[in-house]
Amino acid sequence: MSELSGDKVAVVTGAASGIGLGIAQRLAADGAKVAIFDLNTAAAEEAAAKISATGATSIGIGVDVSDRDQIQAGIDIVHEVFGPVAILVNNAGMEGFRPFLKITPDVWNRLLAVNLTGTFHCCQLLIPDMMDVGWGRIVNISSSSTHSGQPFMTHYVASKTGVVGLTKSLALEFGEHGITVNTIPPGFIDTPMTRRNEAKGRLGGSVESHAERTPVRRPGRPEDIAAACAFLVSDEAGYITGQILGVNGGRNT
Repeated sequence: MSELSGDKVAVVTGAASGIGLGIAQRLAADGAKVAIFDLNTAAAEEAAAKISATGATSIGIGVDVSDRDQIQAGIDIVHEVFGPVAILVNNAGMEGFRPFLKITPDVWNRLLAVNLTGTFHCCQLLIPDMMDVGWGRIVNISSSSTHSGQPFMTHYVASKTGVVGLTKSLALEFGEHGITVNTIPPGFIDTPMTRRNEAKGRLGGSVESHAERTPVRRPGRPEDIAAACAFLVSDEAGYITGQILGVNGGRNT
């Protein structure tokens, strides 16, 4: 297990469950002070309490990442409790399953507000912290669907593809300030959200059947994404920026 030097402060969005929780737990175990931002305030506080019970340091804050004022209010709390933020993981997102011709402008705008604009807000509000100290790490969680597209998920795929472009552009603009920006597009990860979609028949098969079609013959786990994220936010990854690190068991190469 790697260790984060300098008692780094990390913000992980959408971290009350699933991939985000796995990332928050790993960064906290590695020595970061972790602030969990999540739309579900009670779940965020509960997740932070479980992390703190292990001897690590975490707080949970209710934040809707589509609301810039809520993000700023959350950051103000983090500054007061922990200090400046050095690590940002933009994991918060919402899924979307709808035939393209039935995607209304309101549905389109809401999904992009969370998945893409929320990432923009968090980056823009926290990069100044990183510039002040000349060190920062941003990891944006995108999606493996950006590689191939996905029917009935046009708005979702478009939003996550935008996250990839945002990542690459920020990496070029802020590299000179000691800030790296990378993206992880997860493959097929076994999370509560995945299991809910399995129950609704949205996966085109079971979790297990998808695992059989994956080269490593298992579904991914939140810990797999967390391990890649832990490396990208480390000092050792300082020469890696603007990159897409697929964690997908070989499904997308």
